[in-house]
Amino acid sequence: MCTVTPISLTVGANRIVPTIAIPHPLGNPALDHDEEKKLRRRLVEKALKALQTPIDDQTIFE
Repeated sequence: MCTVTPISLTVGANRIVPTIAIPHPLGNPALDHDEEKKLRRRLVEKALKALQTPIDDQTIFE
């Protein structure tokens, strides 16, 4: 999970899950509590799916 995908590509990460922003990678303080919780859950679920997905090359999971 990262906020700057080009850096992850450069360092050779094989599974890349883009996140929100550098100061708040797994959240958005502009959202209300329930919406932010949903956002965080979606990001974590996406990351878990990325770990379960067979890949051959660097892959960005949008």
